[in-house]
Amino acid sequence: MHNGKCLVAASATTLVLGILGDGDLHGYAIIKRVGELSDGDLRWNEGMLYPLLHRLERLGYPQASWGLSKAGRRRKQYSITEEGRGALAQRQKQWAIVADALRQAWETSRPTTETKPGWA
Repeated sequence: MHNGKCLVAASATTLVLGILGDGDLHGYAIIKRVGELSDGDLRWNEGMLYPLLHRLERLGYPQASWGLSKAGRRRKQYSITEEGRGALAQRQKQWAIVADALRQAWETSRPTTETKPGWA
């Protein structure tokens, strides 16, 4: 399934902050969690995630700290800050409005297929 770049870009910050709201993670674990939450429909890579994480760090939403993996390799762990929690709460409200409007629009229209909706 093709997922529109605009939709992915629009939802990426909220998705990452929501994932970090559940606990500290390193980049690969965030990518894996995105896949899990979307049943594999969203496939992120490092080239998509790390520029976003760096931008969010500049905004003060997550903070990064160095830790060790189970194998003893250094890796960055990301955790959500209080500023990030505030931004997440604001974005959740915005997305709830969008989701409600979409739900109402779809309830009045007839579905064209019985499969998962695709992205433009």
